[in-house]
Amino acid sequence: MDIIQVDHLVKRYGSFTAVDGVSFAVQAGEVFGFLGPNGAGKTTTISVLCTLLRLTEGRVLVNGFDVVRQSDDVRRSIGLIFQDPSLDTNLTAQENLDFHAFVYNVPSRESRARQEELLKMVELWDRRKALVKTFSGGMKRRLEIARGLLHRPKVLFLDEPTLGLDPQTRRHIWQYILGLREKEGITIFLTTHYMDEAENCSRIAIIDHGKIAALDTPAQLKAKVGGDIITLRTTDNQRAGAELRERFGLEAVSQDGMLRLEVPKGDEFIPQLVQNLSGPILAINMSRPTLDDVFLKLTGRAIREAEANGMKDAMRVGTRMWERGRR
Repeated sequence: MDIIQVDHLVKRYGSFTAVDGVSFAVQAGEVFGFLGPNGAGKTTTISVLCTLLRLTEGRVLVNGFDVVRQSDDVRRSIGLIFQDPSLDTNLTAQENLDFHAFVYNVPSRESRARQEELLKMVELWDRRKALVKTFSGGMKRRLEIARGLLHRPKVLFLDEPTLGLDPQTRRHIWQYILGLREKEGITIFLTTHYMDEAENCSRIAIIDHGKIAALDTPAQLKAKVGGDIITLRTTDNQRAGAELRERFGLEAVSQDGMLRLEVPKGDEFIPQLVQNLSGPILAINMSRPTLDDVFLKLTGRAIREAEANGMKDAMRVGTRMWERGRR
């Protein structure tokens, strides 16, 4: 069953079209990744799904509810974890969860039982009475995950869930995230610029210039690259690029002072390359296709940390509206 349905979504700001006829569906129980550089339309699309922005054209259903006509029902159906911390650090972990339960009208007895279950799941039960200001970044992230699940949402939206965390904490956070589908039967919709994290997704949508450039499993997306990736640097990259085109029929892309090309069976091709290029090769490397390569091929750009601001600006604008609408 599709728990999210997006049909020909258009969002305009005056004469500028931020999202241009986007259509996709997310199945219940999926871990669905949404990738795109700044300005691609990712932030706008997700903000519409979360009822923080009103669409211009098209139709969007979340858990069977229309985001325009049934926005309160949509909000009750989803949890949302912002990229920037949104906890009250002057309250305890339990007080933060109590406030969330109040906003979402979770009965007190149910809330207490649910809090114990979730805080034990994210290994914070023993710190429930501690002030959040004393928590590490990873502990705060785990508490936010618990808070987002308190009202039993059908879909959990995660904006860059591990941004700024150390590798060990990132792994722990992903253990919790991947366990949610099994324990809670929940659908995960996330943005991330860590391509190794995107490998955990059931499917990934890549959006660029307001349109979906590709949507498939990580394995199928990598298959689109077309072979092994060879990068090389020579004393004259321009001449080497011309020779690759003339002798091998290969079109190399210049990137960061290197030539990048895709070939089948790269390990067999490299000896031919070394033997036939007229100029010296200063460096050469071969790798299997990654999601970074897929993104670069589809968009002509690489996702860099500086580009990965995600949804935070639009989400911050909508936070007060969201909580006001729940009271």
